Amino acid sequence: MTAWLRPVETLWRREVVRFVRQRSRLIGAFAQPLVFWMLLGGGMSQSFRPTAGTGGDDYVEYFYPGVVVMVLLFTAIFATITTVEDRSRGFLQGVLVAPVTRAQIVLGQALGGTTLACLQGMLFLLLAPLAGIALGFGSALAALGVVFLIAFLLTSLGLVIAWRMDSTQGFHAIMNLILLPIWFLSGAFFPTSAAPGWLGWAMQLNPLTYGLALLRRALYGHAPAAVSALPSVGTSLVIVTGAAFLVFCAATMTARRSAA
Repeated sequence: MTAWLRPVETLWRREVVRFVRQRSRLIGAFAQPLVFWMLLGGGMSQSFRPTAGTGGDDYVEYFYPGVVVMVLLFTAIFATITTVEDRSRGFLQGVLVAPVTRAQIVLGQALGGTTLACLQGMLFLLLAPLAGIALGFGSALAALGVVFLIAFLLTSLGLVIAWRMDSTQGFHAIMNLILLPIWFLSGAFFPTSAAPGWLGWAMQLNPLTYGLALLRRALYGHAPAAVSALPSVGTSLVIVTGAAFLVFCAATMTARRSAA
């Protein structure tokens, strides 16, 4: 088992070290969601009131968990684009001819991106009091666990796309076409109850909707009535965990079919 995990740990460490050396990625993944939160949250606070039981008494508070997920989304994009860059520089070809399986490679990449997303998500969770959310130690631990699940799901989805791409331009185009709509339809911007029929169905079929519901329940562990209208913890946990596993398997299968 130790020998099997060594390549995973090596690729994981490489992602973390590369991130430390490219601090602009931290600024891009953290600052943009912060600007979104301040501008959209402040601009819509007087015109939109969240539905009771969906988390938050005003829009700034309601929008905050969605912005946390946006941090994870942007981190997943920045982390997985390195796969496309590694292919163009020849590093990926060297990894593929090494005596390691595709599952080890993808797991190392996914855990590296997930770790970076969790670190930035933790930083943004420190801003919870500014949104009016009283974040205790238990709630913070629960939120961090949910952040890990969502980050692994988004990073694995990014790898499914990255292993198919030959250029960073094509990668950005596809990521914006897929991941941003997934975020918009997760309940980050507006609750499912406020969506019209077909849009509400799309939100209910979106695994990220249940990930965001888990995050809201973790943040409001001290006040469960504030999120009583959201999907239950059990249902959400099963859907998000199952989706993360399936997407990781899809990333592994895509890597096996890739000739780099």
